[in-house]
Amino acid sequence: MDRRHSGGISAVGSVATIPALVADRARRYPEAVAIAGPAGRLTFAELAEEAAAVTRAAIASGLEAGDRVGLWAPNSVRWIVTALGMLGAGATLVPISTRLRGPETAEVLARSHARAVCTVQEFLGADYPAMLAESGLELPDLEHLILLDDARGESAADWDISSWAGFLAPGAVIEPRSAIERTAAVDPESISDILFTSGTTGTPRGVLATHRQTLEVFAQWSEVVTLRPRDRYLLANPFSHTFGYKAGILACLLRTATMVPMERFDAAAALHLIESERITVLAGPPTLFTDLLAAGPDDYLLGSLRLAGTGGSTIPAELVRRIREDLRVPAVFTAYGLTESIGVVSICPPDSPAELAADTVGKPLPGSEIRIVDREGKPLETGEPGEVTVRGPNVMHGYLDDPEATAAAVDPDGFLHTGDIGTLDPDGYLRITDRLKDMFIVGGFNAYPAEIERVLLQHPDIRDVAVIGIPDERLGEVGRAYVVPVAGAATDPASLIAWSRARLASYKVPREIVFADDLPRNAGGKVLKQRLRDPD
Repeated sequence: MDRRHSGGISAVGSVATIPALVADRARRYPEAVAIAGPAGRLTFAELAEEAAAVTRAAIASGLEAGDRVGLWAPNSVRWIVTALGMLGAGATLVPISTRLRGPETAEVLARSHARAVCTVQEFLGADYPAMLAESGLELPDLEHLILLDDARGESAADWDISSWAGFLAPGAVIEPRSAIERTAAVDPESISDILFTSGTTGTPRGVLATHRQTLEVFAQWSEVVTLRPRDRYLLANPFSHTFGYKAGILACLLRTATMVPMERFDAAAALHLIESERITVLAGPPTLFTDLLAAGPDDYLLGSLRLAGTGGSTIPAELVRRIREDLRVPAVFTAYGLTESIGVVSICPPDSPAELAADTVGKPLPGSEIRIVDREGKPLETGEPGEVTVRGPNVMHGYLDDPEATAAAVDPDGFLHTGDIGTLDPDGYLRITDRLKDMFIVGGFNAYPAEIERVLLQHPDIRDVAVIGIPDERLGEVGRAYVVPVAGAATDPASLIAWSRARLASYKVPREIVFADDLPRNAGGKVLKQRLRDPD
């Protein structure tokens, strides 16, 4: 059965929409702390009140159920409040990374037909309204630009710029009953958000997800990773990404954990927050943890940490071990997913051995199933490598305005084709070998970059690495490794290649080594290999 359209499934008890979840938590746990940290403190009751104020303001501004609202701003308390309030008004969220510039953001807003965008006047030296106004793209659907910081708003281009206070003020004349009725009318099967893919393999596509499936997926995720009530979760991942928004904000709502939002990740600042806020849960890409380990964790009291999670990239067993030993986090989980899978395909639980957590991405999300198939879509035997496909509530409802791409990604049986190559072992653990599009062929042999990267990361002088295939006149393609060395390391290409020859088949050994200060990554931590292939 195609679980994407299973209307009888309840996400969490009788709660099947995100606004209903907010109201439920305010009613059942009014005094529990929902948000804490230097930016402010809100109980679940106060969070619901502030979200309701946004809902009334949205109604006053003329936003209708189903309208799309962009969120182009750094992590903040207001981001959380605005997202929940807009969802309460029946709007569909379009989270946008702060890394995107004006033309990129304008394209997302145009393609999603957004009627409003919530942003900030300035972040990291960039003027966001100005970037949008100077993008050169027409946005005929956009009527409102709402500032989430304390800057003053003014009219510009063809839309009104509202300050935060100016946006909320008209909502004061809206009867609370009107907001309650609007929120109650939100359909569990309506689209809650449109998250655009990272574009690592081409033009970003808008992924559609519903309220019900989002809550069901992250209720299961939260259970497997052992997120608990009263946990204090440092939200360092961008809210524009599934990791920050759904595995962060929504997971905390589901488990009544406390959110501690961080505007942008900084290793020293994160260590200070872990100590001062008594953080118990921390999740992020592998680079987040390598940066923490390099920032001198021994100078901080980190004894409150009990759970860490990572994914989105090659994970060395040594990193899992160091998270447990050097950061002193007793429980570490790893996971695998993509935007099209609502962020989750599989999870390796926190009680797994370090080698298993590093070597596999765990078992399927409960309620879903994984199949490994060949190029014709036929299931393969256990242990045979092929494309990873998944079916269950964690399969998107399609790509925005692109039925052809949707049909290519989700087959008639409801299986999402991930584009990743992997194997399933007899115990049901999934191993990701590589991306189909990243594989290159050396003299007739298939070379998988993830496998090569896993070996190279064992070298003591390598902090980070990405491997791509490049043209070769004799062999067709060969490997090039982009290496980020450990600080102070005095290694050289020839010695790294010689070291690799002792550990890899000759066709897998990179022919070129390029040193770099950092690797280009998206908000979820995945390396943007297209930028390495085509730096221009």
